[in-house]
Amino acid sequence: MSLIVKICGLSTRETLDAALDAGADMVGFVFFPPSPRHLGLEKARELGRQAKGRAVKVALSVDADDATLANIVDALQPDILQLHGKETVARVRDIKRKFSLRVMKAIAVETPADLAGLPGYAAVADHILFDARAPKEATRPGGLGATFDWHVLENLALKIPFMVSGGLNAANVAEALRVTRAGGVDVSSGVESAPGLKDPDMIRAFIRAARATEELMI
Repeated sequence: MSLIVKICGLSTRETLDAALDAGADMVGFVFFPPSPRHLGLEKARELGRQAKGRAVKVALSVDADDATLANIVDALQPDILQLHGKETVARVRDIKRKFSLRVMKAIAVETPADLAGLPGYAAVADHILFDARAPKEATRPGGLGATFDWHVLENLALKIPFMVSGGLNAANVAEALRVTRAGGVDVSSGVESAPGLKDPDMIRAFIRAARATEELMI
């Protein structure tokens, strides 16, 4: 199976086109007001049309209620709902049933103990995304540019696809893949010149680096 490359937190036509033209498999859009990458519904509608048919569209939310999710789904028409908060296994199951969309559950990782709840989520989600655990004082759960100990995921036996996120960039993505053998990588702050400001050249460099690693791992 080929490596999945996801560029998350896109918010402009220019940077979305850079990701799509460079061959991103998934493009992510953030719906969480505390984030500098937060997207309004009308902008989401515009970018959703731009990405349609060119990549898998992923809508990221954090502990959103059904009404909020319904508005996001209506605007973006996503292929996947990425749940990046403290959603329970039951909540993930309910969202998947209600919206009839694939669900990606993000799991914050710092130590092996953080994988204790993985079997429950793996039983109901379609994809798992491992991200670095945010500091206690953080106002948002991701996009903070921090990595985690990738060795925590070594020899991970998981029946559904999983991706790695958290502090990835063009310089370290090869090592992250070598250690974790993940089926996908997800980058946000690692392709930004400032928080929330994606850089087209950095997007292209990241995708090139990930693809070069993929060729070596075949």
